[in-house]
Amino acid sequence: MRHGNKKNNLSRTASHRKALLMNLGCQLITYKRITTTLAKAKALRTYIEPLITKTKHTESKEQIMHNHRLVFSHLNDKSAVKELFTVVAPKVASRPGGYTRIIKLGARVGDNAELAMIELVDFNEIYGKGIGETAAAEPAKKTRRAGGAKKKAAAKGDNLKLIEGIGPKAAEVLAAAGLATFADIAAATPEQIKSILDASEGNFNAADPTTWPQQAQLAADGKMDELKALQDELKGGKEA
Repeated sequence: MRHGNKKNNLSRTASHRKALLMNLGCQLITYKRITTTLAKAKALRTYIEPLITKTKHTESKEQIMHNHRLVFSHLNDKSAVKELFTVVAPKVASRPGGYTRIIKLGARVGDNAELAMIELVDFNEIYGKGIGETAAAEPAKKTRRAGGAKKKAAAKGDNLKLIEGIGPKAAEVLAAAGLATFADIAAATPEQIKSILDASEGNFNAADPTTWPQQAQLAADGKMDELKALQDELKGGKEA
């Protein structure tokens, strides 16, 4: 019987795994968004988030210096530690946790490994409003578990796959970027939607969101018959 298998060793020795997560953590802090396998992304999240939390405990100069030493022992990179305490820390000051976001990108060609993008949520350059700039100015709010099911149901949004041209992966990427409802898609421009898909580093080169806002507006208004008639004239979301 295999005991003590709660932690994913990533098929590596302890020293190799530590070096891998150290390198990935430095890259995430430096570039704010990296693409790797899903297993490595999940392991990196549990490795990097406690280090980000240590940037908040700055009651005294001695505490700040101590936290710098602790974080450096896990990253072993002076520039990454400086970036974490001077750039990342002010952005996440009001966030109680959950500093990273993981978005699945599908299987990799060759070995069929499942890819994922992991990013710092406060550095979302496309839809950063209300995440970084405004959230940092607001005091931290206490969270409670009551009503969690209702919040999940509200955040789930509309079924974006009803729009011709949006597949499951594209719908997941759009929802993660803040476009979770038909009204959100209708209010966005095709250029904004295309930039979100391109930034996800997924395989969305063939996607053409030209008619997506128009389709989403019909769906938001409940005009499903008109939406069906429009989709009959389209091919993969593109104008015939």
